[in-house]
Amino acid sequence: MNPLKKLATQTAVYGLSSIVGRFLNYLLVPLYTYTFKAEAYGVVSEFYAYAGFFAVLLTFGLETGYFRFRNREGAQAAGAYPAALGVLGLANLGFVAAVVAFRQPLAEALRYPDHAEYLVWFALILALDALSALPFARLRAEERAWRFAGVKLTEIAAAIGLNLWFLLGWPWMAGLWPDSPLAAAYDPALGVGYIFLANLIASVFKMLLLLPQLRGCDWRAGLPVIRPLLAYSLPMVVIGFAGVVNEMLDRAILKYMLPYGPDENLRILGVYGACYKLSILMTLFVQAFRYAGEPFFFAYAGRADAKKAYALVLKYFVILCVFIFLLVTLYLDAFKLFIGPEYREGLDVVPILLMANLFLGVYVNLSVWYKLTDRTLMGAWVSLGAAALTVGLNIWWIPTLGYRGSAWAHLASYGGMALVSYLLGRRYYPVPYPLARIGTYLLFGLALYAVDREFVQHCGWNPWGVGSALLGLYLAVSLVADFRPSRLRAP
Repeated sequence: MNPLKKLATQTAVYGLSSIVGRFLNYLLVPLYTYTFKAEAYGVVSEFYAYAGFFAVLLTFGLETGYFRFRNREGAQAAGAYPAALGVLGLANLGFVAAVVAFRQPLAEALRYPDHAEYLVWFALILALDALSALPFARLRAEERAWRFAGVKLTEIAAAIGLNLWFLLGWPWMAGLWPDSPLAAAYDPALGVGYIFLANLIASVFKMLLLLPQLRGCDWRAGLPVIRPLLAYSLPMVVIGFAGVVNEMLDRAILKYMLPYGPDENLRILGVYGACYKLSILMTLFVQAFRYAGEPFFFAYAGRADAKKAYALVLKYFVILCVFIFLLVTLYLDAFKLFIGPEYREGLDVVPILLMANLFLGVYVNLSVWYKLTDRTLMGAWVSLGAAALTVGLNIWWIPTLGYRGSAWAHLASYGGMALVSYLLGRRYYPVPYPLARIGTYLLFGLALYAVDREFVQHCGWNPWGVGSALLGLYLAVSLVADFRPSRLRAP
């Protein structure tokens, strides 16, 4: 098979497993938000915000290090996998042991004194996910994309099935037979802990499926490689951590920064976490583009018309992102049914979060300048600067604006990343992006959204009719202006 076609096929498979997986997990949001009150769902939002940070810290950048050392010659290539796996195993064992030993003080510090078991279960989930990163990396290195996708999707299916059992099936059967051992074993007080328990069992099942990738390691071969491997890998933690700060910080600190009582802060966090999920369509599109776009950028780099192609890609990317923005915001009355009624007070942040993720996608496009000129350190500084902005704005805005401050901080951070990346790209790798056309589409989309709000909220017009007419207008304009065959051949 042609190498580029092979790369594209494998990228599609990896992307399919991640995109389908995230979408299936998204379908659990109605289950959670219709089952639990907002303050209980706030616990889930908080813990999974922590997961983003620990996913970076507990893998030590060793996935990237493994890829780098695996392609070297001699002892370093042979020792890369056992060295990385050994470091991950020992570090995560120590992490779990520390959480178990200090679970009660940690639970009290996090304001969950009655549920120290949450921390133990979550520590096990994090450790198992970190350990699985290397076997998954090995599958990718061996070009076994279908097995990679199969294990991922099997884990997700197990998690969904267990969630349905713990939150619906088991309580229903316990109600039918209240005197049975099944009913006696069910503990309603565990609450959202059943979500963590379902994910823990699914993570264990995943590790069992990955056992073939854990066999046959020559641990002695890994010993000489540990030090250079860590020297290469640990800087990746800084870059990854900056990205997680931009994405997850708000949900990790919201309950501590809000000026209300603990229960109210958790309730507000639950509202924000649920409404954040309604921006999932934009997030999924950006992630799918990242999987397919990065190989394209590198593969196309040597061609004479590469820069024109990159300009064209960004234009059509923005056109499609504005369409997603309008699809969700103009039909928000339909999308809001994915979350329970008490969560809908936060719907006004959805347009802000959609636009924030749109600018994140623009940044992904613009980041071609440092990837193709080997200025990755400068790219890291852009991410670190955005992380610092995210921290500062959340600390400033949350006490006065609440979760709306967090949403605006997302938009400011991602918009700033896109702007700085564009300015640096003009110097180091200038691409003739059609800024006037891109800006016109952004403003056109925002104007259509404003018109919809005016007619629906202030004039009382039918939201479905207005939304459909405005979305149809956007499609008609974009089709006439930019999707004609002659337009598709030039930026």
